[in-house]
Amino acid sequence: QVQLVESGGGLVQAGGSLRLSCAASGSIFSINVMGWYRQAPGKQRELVASITRGRRTNYADSVKGRFTISRDNAKNTVYLQMNSLKPEDTVVYYCNADVGTTYYGGLRDYWGQGTQVTVSS
Repeated sequence: QVQLVESGGGLVQAGGSLRLSCAASGSIFSINVMGWYRQAPGKQRELVASITRGRRTNYADSVKGRFTISRDNAKNTVYLQMNSLKPEDTVVYYCNADVGTTYYGGLRDYWGQGTQVTVSS
């Protein structure tokens, strides 16, 4: 079993910052891509940022220049530094990781439970 545990969400004023963390644990042999998604009520889940094992990154246009994704491979942890937060960033954020649990098997996606970010105007 693999678990992703998220932390760092909360309430912040517009223009403020938060740092989300997501630690993967369990029967982990390797992790390729890790990422952060968000989902507003009544809307589809969307990619916020992703990062490969080699630390190549991708960002949604709406967060470029404000958010930074990073990872610590030794700790199996991915981070999302969120600066210049806006009220429209208010949503549940989900951690995702593409994990291999054996030497022989392929990778599969795992998801965190979600953490709420609320930005007040």
